Amino acid sequence: MNSNPQVEGSVKKRGAFNAFLDFIEKYGNKLPDPVMLFVGITALILIASAVFSALGTTAVNPANGEKIEVVNLLSGAGLIKILEGMVTNFTSFPPLGLVLVVMLGVGVAESTGLITAFMKTTLLNAPKKLILPTIVLVAMLGNAAADAAMVVLPPIVAMIFVALGRHPIAGLAAAYASVAGGFSANLILSMLDPLVAGFTQTGAQLIDPDYVANPAMNYYFLVVSCLVLVPVAVFVTAKIVEPRLGTYTGEKIAMEKVTADEKRGLKWAAISLGILIAIVLFLTLPEGALLRHPETGSLTVSPFMSSLVPLMMVFFLVPALCYGFAAKILTSSKDVADHLAKSMAGMGTYIVIAFVAAQMIAYFSWSNLGPIVAIKGAEFLQAIGLTGLPLILGFIVVAALINLLVASASAKWAILAPVFVPMFMLLGYSPAFTQAAYRVGDSITNPITPMLAYFAIALTFAQKYDKKIGIGTFMSSLLPYSIAFAIVWVILFAVWYFLGLPLGPGEYIHLEK
Repeated sequence: MNSNPQVEGSVKKRGAFNAFLDFIEKYGNKLPDPVMLFVGITALILIASAVFSALGTTAVNPANGEKIEVVNLLSGAGLIKILEGMVTNFTSFPPLGLVLVVMLGVGVAESTGLITAFMKTTLLNAPKKLILPTIVLVAMLGNAAADAAMVVLPPIVAMIFVALGRHPIAGLAAAYASVAGGFSANLILSMLDPLVAGFTQTGAQLIDPDYVANPAMNYYFLVVSCLVLVPVAVFVTAKIVEPRLGTYTGEKIAMEKVTADEKRGLKWAAISLGILIAIVLFLTLPEGALLRHPETGSLTVSPFMSSLVPLMMVFFLVPALCYGFAAKILTSSKDVADHLAKSMAGMGTYIVIAFVAAQMIAYFSWSNLGPIVAIKGAEFLQAIGLTGLPLILGFIVVAALINLLVASASAKWAILAPVFVPMFMLLGYSPAFTQAAYRVGDSITNPITPMLAYFAIALTFAQKYDKKIGIGTFMSSLLPYSIAFAIVWVILFAVWYFLGLPLGPGEYIHLEK
């Protein structure tokens, strides 16, 4: 069923799971181009807003008791809102600026040859068995940079795989799935930790007004999750995804030894990178440093974290320019301008997708369909009367399903925390335990949800290596990660539950601990 024209021979597929992936690939590839698919979903959202508004569909927000009604976007007022908001939806679409700014740096690093030269110096000497586990680990640690890692890592890992003679789409899928699917698995705390802890605290205070949430309340569980999921992602890549994609026969990256010019370029790139790191350390480490929070001194919630995107652009762009001039790739300011323009030249398809995706996500938000679905899902889970571990696992499933419609982790938790945190507290479970369950469910379907705009971005990167790749082929490369992560993570969660292990510093499963 492989649609990739750059695969030699036939790839023999065996077993029910491969047959299932064949089905996903075959019928997924029959879907329209991503741009037209988003147009179709947008049309369905508009129609659904009119239908459910006419039916009087409502829900009560558990956080404030206010009634939420479906907004008819096909009404006169709705159409005016659509017309007036179309430009703003696009220009304020968060992934748009993030991707274009980061790709300025990454694109120049690629076009000048810095990334290729760096790969040649490292890959020629590195043990090949350690390369994929290292890539997956770096991708999961990249969650600390939030969405930026979903933009930076997939295209770079794809290039690494080409250099290794492996299929670039397998590398791209591994990087994207590791960042997105392992979004709540990390060895370090990220900006997401205090963000979700804030909503957990709000929900918990409905039962205990004095409750204060610790941003590190899930830290132990997240560290172990990271260590467990890394080998899972490595196994899925090597044993499932790559065999299905077959042998890549497209353009290869030459792996000859680096030239004298390249060595000189790498030397100056390393010097410039060292200087940049020293500057950032000076701006972040000392007490009262410029990029720390002016009041709390925190780095987790600080100007540093909100400046990660431009900093990443600088960390790629400056070494790339130093490399280019030292390696004699760049000789004038005109060359610099040409390489900057070249880095943006391939982003046309992404910009079109971003325009349509921005409208789709905005309309879904305006319609109020997302929060109503989340609240109804929570009410259903309460109504079926599950208890104990099955109830918690049911909550994980609900969170994972809602994630297919509402991709924002904070937006979902703002709705779900006031329902589930107090509900589970009354059953004797700590807010930290409920939050950990939510973060598992929120992560496992991230790689396959089209409501996460970075799915379309990753597909755009994949089309660089196979212009005819369809949504089905790409989805069948990502789905095994979601399935494997779900199985292993749920088992880990159940083991944690039965052993009663602490979730973080001073945080346990049950309230009486």
